Amino acid sequence: MKKYLWIGAISFLAGILVTGYILLSPDRPAAVPSPEKPGPALNHHLLAAEKPLPAPETVLNQDFVRIVEKVGPAVVRVVAERVEQMPTFGFEEDWPFQDFWDRFFGTPPRSRDRQREYRSQAEGSGFFISADGYILTNNHIVEKAVKVRISTIEGKEYEAKPIGRDAATDLALLKVEGKNFPYAVLGDSSAIKVGEWVLAIGNPFGMEHSVTAGIISAKGRQLPGGNTPTYEDFIQTDAAINRGNSGGPLINLKGEVIGINSNILTPSGGNIGIGFAIPSDLAKKVVAQLKEKGRVVRGRLGIRGRDITDSIKKQFNLTVNKGVIISQVEPEGPAEKAGLKKYDVIVEINGQPVASWNDLRFKVADLQPGDLVTIKIIRDGKEMTVKARVDELEPVAAPSQKESLDKDVGLSLTTITPALARRYGLSTTEGLLVTEVKQYSEAARAGLQAGDIILEANRVKVNSVKEFQDILKKTESGEEIILLVRRESDGEKIDFIVTLRLP
Repeated sequence: MKKYLWIGAISFLAGILVTGYILLSPDRPAAVPSPEKPGPALNHHLLAAEKPLPAPETVLNQDFVRIVEKVGPAVVRVVAERVEQMPTFGFEEDWPFQDFWDRFFGTPPRSRDRQREYRSQAEGSGFFISADGYILTNNHIVEKAVKVRISTIEGKEYEAKPIGRDAATDLALLKVEGKNFPYAVLGDSSAIKVGEWVLAIGNPFGMEHSVTAGIISAKGRQLPGGNTPTYEDFIQTDAAINRGNSGGPLINLKGEVIGINSNILTPSGGNIGIGFAIPSDLAKKVVAQLKEKGRVVRGRLGIRGRDITDSIKKQFNLTVNKGVIISQVEPEGPAEKAGLKKYDVIVEINGQPVASWNDLRFKVADLQPGDLVTIKIIRDGKEMTVKARVDELEPVAAPSQKESLDKDVGLSLTTITPALARRYGLSTTEGLLVTEVKQYSEAARAGLQAGDIILEANRVKVNSVKEFQDILKKTESGEEIILLVRRESDGEKIDFIVTLRLP
C-alpha cells in the first residue's frame, strides 16, 4: 500500500514540474485570440501622449469668430433721407363752399394745390466691396433718397454718393470718399450647397452689427406677390434676418459674401427662419454695369412664355422635358423679326439648354443690345434653328422737355415709347401719357385722369410734349382746345373727345 502512495506522490510532483516549465519558458508560442470572441481594438489616441483634438463644436465656433472678425468691419449702416410732397387736407382740399366761392370770386379761399413737405428715412445695411469706398446695398433702401449717410463699425460717418440703382434686382451701388476701407469679397454663389453654414451681419431694428448663423435652406427661389424684384434667383436661409438686415452680407465659412440679404417671408413682420438673399454671382454682373454705366443694360427678345408641363408635353407631342413654350410674340420685336411664332418651344439659346421661363429670362437679360443669338426651337414636332438680334429691354427715356407751359392746364405729360408702353401694360405706343392731373385744374374739370393718352390736340397728332406746347401757345386764354383721348381699361381701348379751356 505504501508503495502505491509513493508512486502517486512522485507522479504528481513530476506533473507540476513539467507544467511550470512549459508556462515559464521564454520560447513558448504567443496566444492566438479565439476568432469567435475577438478582443476590443485599442484607440491609438488613448495611448498617445499628444494633446487630444478639440471637439467639433469648438472648431465651428472658432470659424464663426474668425469670419466675423474678418468681414464685420466691412459692414456699414445705411440711412437714407427722403422728402416727399404730401397734399394738405381740410379746407384746402374739400371746402364745403368751394363751388360758391369759385362762382362769385373765381379763386379759391386758399391755395388748392398746396403741398406739405414730409420727411422720412429708411435704414438698412450695406458693405464695402473695395478699398476705395464702393458700397453694395439694396435698392429699396436708397430709392427716392435725397441724402444717404453710412456709418462704420468704428463709429465714423460718411455721406454716400449713389452711383447707380437697379430695381429689377433690388441692388444699389454707393460710393464714399476715402481709401483703405476694409472690404468683403464677393464669392462664387454657384458653388454653394443646401445645408452649408452661413452667417448674416447687419443692423436689424437698429441693433448695429448683429451676427446670426444658420444654413442655406434652398436655392433658386422665386417669391410670390407683385412687390418683388423682376429677376429673382434667391438663396433661402434660416439665419435670422429682420428689418434692417436688408443690404447686409450673407457669408460662407470661407469668409466670402455669397448673398446680399434682401427679403423675409413672415406673417408678423419678424424673423420666422425664412430669409432670402440675392446671389453674389448676380450681384457681380450688376455692380460691373453700375460702375461703368450707372445703370444695367439688358437684352430683350420680345416674347412671353411658360414652362413645359406634362400636359403641354402630351398636347404637343414633345419628347423634351424642359423648355419654354411661347405664348405671345410682341409686334415688331426681335423674336417676330426672327420668325418665332406662338406655340414654338425654345429648348436652347446660344448652345445652352433652356430649363424654364425664368432661366430663359436670365439668359436673355445677360445679352447686350445688338447681340446675335442662335435659338433652337421645336415647331410642330420638328427641330429647327433661328437667329435673332436682341434689342434693349428698358432703354433710358429721352429727357423730358424743360420748357414750361405758357398756359398751365394742370397736366403733367410724357412721350410714350415702346419701352414705356411695355412698362405700364399699354397697347398704344404713340401719343402723350398723362402722368398727373392737378386737383381743381381745368384738366381735372374736363375729366382727364392719370393714365389717359392724348392722341390729338385740335385734330393734330401729338407725339411729343413740345408739339403739345406749341398748340397751347397758339391758343388764347379763355379759348378751348379739342383733345382726342384714349383710355385703356381691362383690355379695352376707349377713344373720346375732351374740350379743354385754357386759363
